[in-house]
Amino acid sequence: MRELRGIGASPGGAAGPVHRLAPPPALPPAVQNPDPEAEKATARAAVDAVAADLTRRADATPDATAAEVLRAQVMMVQDETLIDAADVAIDGGADAPHAITDVLAEHRAAFEAAGGYLAERVSDLDDLRDRLVAACLGLPMPGLPDPGHPYLLIAGDLAPADTAGLEPALVLGLITAEGGPTSHTAILARTLGIPAVVRCAGILDLPDGALASLDGASGVVVAGVSAETVTAVNADRFAEIERRARSHGPGRTADGHPVALLANIGSARDLTGEVEGVGLFRTELLYLDRGDPPSHEEQVAAYGDVFAALPGRKIVVRTLDAGADKPLPFLRLAEEPNPALGIRGLRVARQTPSVLTTQLNAIAAAAATADADVWVMAPMVATAAEAATFTQACREHGLPTAGVMIEVPAAALRAGQLLSHADFLSVGTNDLSQYTFAADRMCGDLADLLDPWQPALIALLASCAAAGVAAGKPVGVCGESAADPDFALVLAGLGITSLSMAPRSIPAVRESLARHTRDECRRIAEAALAAASPQAARAAAATVSVHLRGGDGGSVR
Repeated sequence: MRELRGIGASPGGAAGPVHRLAPPPALPPAVQNPDPEAEKATARAAVDAVAADLTRRADATPDATAAEVLRAQVMMVQDETLIDAADVAIDGGADAPHAITDVLAEHRAAFEAAGGYLAERVSDLDDLRDRLVAACLGLPMPGLPDPGHPYLLIAGDLAPADTAGLEPALVLGLITAEGGPTSHTAILARTLGIPAVVRCAGILDLPDGALASLDGASGVVVAGVSAETVTAVNADRFAEIERRARSHGPGRTADGHPVALLANIGSARDLTGEVEGVGLFRTELLYLDRGDPPSHEEQVAAYGDVFAALPGRKIVVRTLDAGADKPLPFLRLAEEPNPALGIRGLRVARQTPSVLTTQLNAIAAAAATADADVWVMAPMVATAAEAATFTQACREHGLPTAGVMIEVPAAALRAGQLLSHADFLSVGTNDLSQYTFAADRMCGDLADLLDPWQPALIALLASCAAAGVAAGKPVGVCGESAADPDFALVLAGLGITSLSMAPRSIPAVRESLARHTRDECRRIAEAALAAASPQAARAAAATVSVHLRGGDGGSVR
């Protein structure tokens, strides 16, 4: 057996034979002396064909997140800037496939240089390039493998169009050599409930049919497992799926202590199944891939759809989380030497305050016509002064419950001061990990530093929770760590009051909490906090759980 390590992108365990995604059609040699008008017609026909295919896939998928991702790709491929640039390349002597390849290579380089959100969209551009080249050549894009039995899908990376079409009963798990935990591949895998590991070096060295197992929480992949291990891992997985299907009700520990389990969504279409409320409404999806900001009326309608779907329930709206690492053309922000440390989140209001003002007006207008309990929070808050300014702006717009996100260590260390102004805190553990350990989330070589079980991160979470208890105000977690059934016990033990995650992840977390009392969660948290490494923290939590439950370790592995 051989152990490989990547980044856990979608929790859960799976095992089986690996089968790889077939490569796309290769770019042929350049055509000599092509007819420019014919090549332009070929390029435009390819754009139309790819857009139509992606639209068909978006319309066919029942999953709202998958459909949204595919429609964003349609907008990308139909961008007139791309088409015009291809025409210019063709006028310069290129044929359609090479013109499209060269133009998208320039876009790809720009995305990689920008880092963050755009760097994780590189695979989307690569997929569009491959689909456009195939369409120019009159060739089909290869589909997913069909070995005739359930399998683990391995690939360099996976495109949204392929991920959206995965059948969880057939594709037991997903392992990629590239990508990141916030790439579209990872997002869709979590939405579909498929365990996934990304940035796993060496995975493509395995031959088709080799048996392997994966842990989508820790990012560990074991190659060369036995057939008996495959049977056992998948039996546990399907038994857990059946238990989750029977799971209902609010989140609470075995002795009845409430821990609200909320949903992370981008629009009303993401509201699937039973949810207590929404802990993270990502409003930036309304702004992306646009040359102009959404109007007041557009925003009111989008927010109103979500509010109307959950009358009487809490909905936490995050104001626009965009900027340097998610550049929006209409913001006209200057280039920065380090996008991750630049003008993003609430900081955008320093340069274009009207964007925040319009958004707060729209949220307030939508809330006024609904029965939902609307809360509002700002991303990338670093100081108590910023928290005070934002909460005051919310109150002036008639939004009574205003909070801030904890994503940088400065905010975590001064959580008590922030709560002297804010009504609540929501910890984004993805960014908090990145900034605490100076480790870019896209860097697979630093995956160990991005593990939520890192004791330093747990210490910052404990500080935030303690500040909430002292102030008598709620502190939630909306990062990916909230979806880990094992780590949820640590969070509950620290005093975190709510956990927000993809709706499909809620049942597993609900079941994990229901198997442990509040005091047991406290002891598990104390053990993890005292550990010297993430591996030791996991082991300590499991040891405490086994001891407290008389040999039954519950969900802690």
